[in-house]
Amino acid sequence: MKRSEKQQGKGSKKRVLVIEDEPVITRVCERVLTAEGFDVDVAANGNIAKDMIAEQDYDLCISDVRTPEMNGIEFYRYLQERQSPLVDKVIFTTGDVLSEDIKNFLAEVNRPFLPKPFTPDDLSSAVQNAFQDTDERDFGSCGETAD
Repeated sequence: MKRSEKQQGKGSKKRVLVIEDEPVITRVCERVLTAEGFDVDVAANGNIAKDMIAEQDYDLCISDVRTPEMNGIEFYRYLQERQSPLVDKVIFTTGDVLSEDIKNFLAEVNRPFLPKPFTPDDLSSAVQNAFQDTDERDFGSCGETAD
C-alpha cells in the first residue's frame, strides 16, 4: 500500500504505536496516552508492528527493546533499512539497562528511552518532550538517552 493510501488518524489526534508484550505495561501506556488525547495502537512484537505501519501512519512509536519474535532492536533496524520517517520518532523502553548489548545499542542510535519500571508521569513527560522536540526538529534530545 502506498503511503498516500494509508489510513490517517481521526481529526488532528496524534497516533502512537506501542510495541509491548507485557500486559500491565501495555494497559498503563494505553490509559495514560488515551487520557492525554492520543489515539493508541498496540503490537505485541515487531512483526505485528511491521504490518501495522504498512496500513497506518504513526506520529510516535514507544517500543520495548525485548519482545518475542521481532524485538525492538530488530524493528528499529527494519525502520532504518526502509528509511521510514518513524525511525526518528521512537522512544525505547527496557528493563535491561545493564546489558552491554542494550547500552551499546541505545548509545549508537541516540534515541530516548524509559527504564522500566517507569511511572505514568515518566511516560507522559517523555511523550510530551518527544512531540516538542519533533516540532523543533531535534527529537533525539527528548527523554533519557544512553551515554
